[in-house]
Amino acid sequence: MIKEYQTVRDISGPLVLVDQVGEVKYNDIVTVELGDGTVRNGQILQAEKGKALIQVFEGTHGIDVKNSTVRFLNKPLELNVAPDLLGRVFTGLGVPKDDGPKIIPADRRNINGNAINPFGRDYPNEFIQTGISTIDGLNPIVRGQKLPIFSASGLPHDDMAAQIARQATIRGEGEQFAVVFAAMGITFEAAQFFINDLTQTGAIERSVMFINLADDPAIERIATPRFALTAAEYLAFDLDMHVLVILNDMTNYCDALREISAARKEVPGRRGYPGYLYTDLATIYERAGRIKEKKGSITMLPVLTMPEDDKTHPVPDLTGYITEGQIILSRSLQRKGITPPVDALPSLSRLKDKGIGEGKTREDHADLYNQLYAAYSRGKDVQELATIMGEAALSDEDRKYMEFANQFEARYVSQGYYENRTIEQTLDLGWELLSMFTNAELKRIDEKLIAKYMPRFRKEKTEEPAEAAK
Repeated sequence: MIKEYQTVRDISGPLVLVDQVGEVKYNDIVTVELGDGTVRNGQILQAEKGKALIQVFEGTHGIDVKNSTVRFLNKPLELNVAPDLLGRVFTGLGVPKDDGPKIIPADRRNINGNAINPFGRDYPNEFIQTGISTIDGLNPIVRGQKLPIFSASGLPHDDMAAQIARQATIRGEGEQFAVVFAAMGITFEAAQFFINDLTQTGAIERSVMFINLADDPAIERIATPRFALTAAEYLAFDLDMHVLVILNDMTNYCDALREISAARKEVPGRRGYPGYLYTDLATIYERAGRIKEKKGSITMLPVLTMPEDDKTHPVPDLTGYITEGQIILSRSLQRKGITPPVDALPSLSRLKDKGIGEGKTREDHADLYNQLYAAYSRGKDVQELATIMGEAALSDEDRKYMEFANQFEARYVSQGYYENRTIEQTLDLGWELLSMFTNAELKRIDEKLIAKYMPRFRKEKTEEPAEAAK
């Protein structure tokens, strides 16, 4: 039942306080009709003691306290869902913005979703191929995982997010895969880059995009990831698809949450963010996963920028507690021209062991990435030593590891944004790089695997000079 009130008492920022209201519920939507007939949309943030605090999506500029009518619609924000979502671009509030037709709904879903019963969750254990070696080879993503990308201002996280959206796929016959991309607080140029990139490469056909621009109301930013996840839940658990959700940029989302919290005059927590930031982030991140007896899955890649490159900032800090690892982009690698500049050593996928091995990727995967990590770590240590003492002080063994680190960054980490490597190509490249070491130095790889895979790469290496001599 729709209830109307003309009892607007106060306006503060994007918030409107309505007095003398009947029974209304938190998160229900409202419309605000101005004196000139203009209608704006809002959502109830708080309701108690006959008062309702409303956040207005289009902003409160021009709202007249005396002549405005507030209608309580007695329902939450909802998204029309249907198979036709694929290939479409929407605003942050789920309104089509690609000049296409309105979605004829197969159903309407509350964007706040329902919590997944922990007992009903299935364990993530199946590999997703992104085509990026530093992810697939060293920190594999598995279906149902939450793996954030930690970036910083000026780093190419947009290019990497577009590359993953374009290239990500699952291995196996007959599996349906989709990408849901939610952009929050990005510039118009960045939005056009994402839309054009997915359109020109054909990836848009299996994608759903929700775009919230930097000049859109901050209130809308809070709803955008929830619209995206509602679409993902429909595709995954109703249509049995495997869905990858990319949320870019979660720092903009948290800043919008801080802005609303300040307007509500709430007691601030760390760096002005509300004390419930952890809980709010969990309501988003925990919507990813797999459900027993459901074929589909939701895998999440939140992208966030760390202010001042600070990993202890509340947004990356709390995100790290909720998610299963992190992919970290490096400013020093970017200065070297490495693309994408993924810092392999501090990056981590906590579920990587569950999605690799024989029948999933390849039997040598686990031993291979352990050896690559060990050799690269020692090579980086040698690089630091050479900076302090000079290369003349290095032993022959040290020089070998330093050369490996340089080759690893130039060939394994750096691949550009349009090279799509299969997992077999990534693993073979790892063996090729390790071929500069003797078998005795490959202490982290089983001898049977060395005997099976290494001879081919050592043979190719010895044949190259012979071919050149001819």
